[in-house]
Amino acid sequence: MRTRRTSRRPARRANRVDDFTSSFEKVIETSANQPDAPAVVITCSALLREITMISKANGWEHLQPQCITAELHNYPEQITGAVKHLIDIAKSKDQEIFVAYGDCGTGGQLDAMLEAEGVERVPGSHCYEFFSGGEVFEQFNEAELGTFYLTDFLTRHFDRLVIRGMGLEDKPELMPMYFGHYKKLLYIAQTNDPKLQELAQQAAEKLGLEYEYYYGGTGVLGDALLSFNQRIAVELKD
Repeated sequence: MRTRRTSRRPARRANRVDDFTSSFEKVIETSANQPDAPAVVITCSALLREITMISKANGWEHLQPQCITAELHNYPEQITGAVKHLIDIAKSKDQEIFVAYGDCGTGGQLDAMLEAEGVERVPGSHCYEFFSGGEVFEQFNEAELGTFYLTDFLTRHFDRLVIRGMGLEDKPELMPMYFGHYKKLLYIAQTNDPKLQELAQQAAEKLGLEYEYYYGGTGVLGDALLSFNQRIAVELKD
């Protein structure tokens, strides 16, 4: 999910960031009430539904999602620290670790940290690429660079994360600043849900963009989780 930060209302914005980062517990949605599993998948809440679905379908009870709120996409400088915090916790419990996160605006900092920690992640820069696949996403970019992307999660939470999250509810005049260079909205769907398709079309109308739909399912996310599971399965048996 790509969003742009702005300096509007600096005092109010600063207070919001301070509130958001006063403790990692406000940022990280862990499974504190569940017993520790042999392996953890550190992920963004934008991917949690799909990861849970894939794990249940394969009976992977040994995988435990550790979830970071998708709100951090508006504060990408905090993502690496939040992921590192969960890695430290998992390592202290001798858990196997996989990260289902894209770069998501960290400017390579996330990958640098993961390399130093010896932790792998799903390939791709962001969830749009996870769900469409790298080659298909590159085709999308080549066809129209000015594309705003939605997934199932972003479609469900469009008003909260985009309209209100970017301050457009209070300052609609900022709409051209954020979206003036976009031409279309592409909904990369994980499910064939007519209601979500309708919501995505409404989102395109709100942004004044052309609407396009593509069904990607879970894309490369499922393959990445399967590869991780196969690798740790041998280690868990030993």
